[in-house]
Amino acid sequence: MSKAEHYQAVLDRYQSDRRLPSVVAGVLDGPELSWSGSAGAPTTTDTQYRIGSITKVMTAVLVMQCRDDGLLDLDDRIGRHVPETGYADATVRSLLAHVSGMQSEPVGPWWERSPGVSVETLLAANDGSGAVFAPGEQWHYSNLGFGLLGETVARLRGAPWFDLVEQRILEPLGMTRTSYLPEEPYARGLSVHHLANTLTPEPLQDTGAMAPAGQLWSTVEDLARFGAFLSLGNPPVLADQTLTEMREAVPPAIDYGLGIRLVPYAGGVLSGHTGSMPGFQATLFVDPLAHLGVVALTNATTGFSGSELALALLGDHTPTPVAPWQPTETLPEWARELLGYWHWGNTAFEVRWQGEQLEFRDLSMGGVVEEQFELRGDRIVGVAGYHHGETLHVVRREDGSIDHLECATFVYTREPYPDGP
Repeated sequence: MSKAEHYQAVLDRYQSDRRLPSVVAGVLDGPELSWSGSAGAPTTTDTQYRIGSITKVMTAVLVMQCRDDGLLDLDDRIGRHVPETGYADATVRSLLAHVSGMQSEPVGPWWERSPGVSVETLLAANDGSGAVFAPGEQWHYSNLGFGLLGETVARLRGAPWFDLVEQRILEPLGMTRTSYLPEEPYARGLSVHHLANTLTPEPLQDTGAMAPAGQLWSTVEDLARFGAFLSLGNPPVLADQTLTEMREAVPPAIDYGLGIRLVPYAGGVLSGHTGSMPGFQATLFVDPLAHLGVVALTNATTGFSGSELALALLGDHTPTPVAPWQPTETLPEWARELLGYWHWGNTAFEVRWQGEQLEFRDLSMGGVVEEQFELRGDRIVGVAGYHHGETLHVVRREDGSIDHLECATFVYTREPYPDGP
């Protein structure tokens, strides 16, 4: 089997198993995309997806450029550059490495799903009382910290954060399809109903002062250019020794450097980042010694592990062929009320809708499908599993609500023993 066939088989399996509306990926060999492919809904390497926290790597590059130009020191307290912050004592280094002890999210509404606020509003709302660890005590991921870093570089350079991203990263690297807001063609953000397999559109917000933590949109081709920079370097953008410094873990973290995640694998260590925003997830990892890399983008809120997919693509195991996962367009009313969690005694089952069937997944066995039912005429009939051919009866109370399910003397209740009948 060729490498291209292996990569496509891995991507097909991942799309099917993880219920991704669409996923597009590419493998880097040196500075070039040696392979690219997609699974699920049609998409291309020029389709934009939101890249979430891969944005942080670009913010970190801007910070390191400031350090190399003598505008700041990594051991500067952030209050030297943004004196209004309640976290004035946190160092630039600790914010880049997520070891400042700062809380993960800014005070206020969920920033990823809410209209962005101004820098003044962000600073006023976060007075320093939200810290969850002492500085240097624990690695603790902080989106808020990168909001502060973005404001720092903006003040030092006297220009808006995204203008600096464009001028100092995107333009030199030829990343013409990376933008602040989406530009056609772009994927729409979606979430998948866990039980019904239906799709729900996710909100699109301009995140304002938190943009340096996760705002940007990009494509596989553009992220491949950024990955080539992270792997091979580009001295006009950042000195090679500075890139190497960014890939060194900052204690107490063991797998995170200066704005860069570190993932051990069979060939060495991958460096890069994952990203997520409502309706999207992304990954970009490179091996700067082997000059390999992986980029992948999906328009799904959940079900995607960027590092896991990267390791699978670079691994040796090739999955068997699989049918693509398809979302549910219309969920029948008879099936809707049966979705959820049921118990046979103390054994828990998750009931999902897949294709045209109800699936009973045994949670005590890791979610393996034990039974499948479909509607035939006026009967709900088992089509696979122990109940094959049997009728599933929906037993109702006087008010019409469901009391329990029964199939060949097997009783399924919403609550486990001893509360069920």
